[in-house]
Amino acid sequence: MRRPMDADTILLECEERMDKTVEYLSRELRGVRTGRATTALVEYVKVDYYGSATDLRELAAITVPEPTQLMVKPFDPGAKQAIIKAIETAQLGLNPQSEGNGIRIMVPTPSGDRRKQLISQVRKLAEESKIAVRNERRDANKHMDHLADGKDPLPEDAAKSAKEEIDAMTKRHTERIDELCAKKVKEIEDI
Repeated sequence: MRRPMDADTILLECEERMDKTVEYLSRELRGVRTGRATTALVEYVKVDYYGSATDLRELAAITVPEPTQLMVKPFDPGAKQAIIKAIETAQLGLNPQSEGNGIRIMVPTPSGDRRKQLISQVRKLAEESKIAVRNERRDANKHMDHLADGKDPLPEDAAKSAKEEIDAMTKRHTERIDELCAKKVKEIEDI
């Protein structure tokens, strides 16, 4: 059976989970295409490399020679066709071209409609992250209530102050999510 948690552990675990939510959103937003070439667009494309799905960044050097181009140089020249196929099937709207030992990828500027779709996708990701943060707040508050009502109850003022700390944490993480969202929306609109 799980050992009952104390208030500090509840706060610590709550903050860790909220941090992970913000980190996840940050990673997801890096993969949203803006029209400016960035290695994050293709780093996590899964390539079928000798029967196992491997991240592209583990199989090749990815560089940005120009603002609208990516250059992928496979460490193993034999993996080139598998990499091209993986990029084509990843539904990123990218068209990889084989060029010597490397693969050149032109990153087209998104149309006005596509930008609106991307902005809506970014806002949806941000809202999902805020919901996850609020769920963490709810769970932590429930744990605090159990502590306050348990056999060895937490003093009322300690429970109240812990809940205030949880609310402050929630506010900080929600603001961070809003910042990440606004920054990405601006990136999409600026191109």
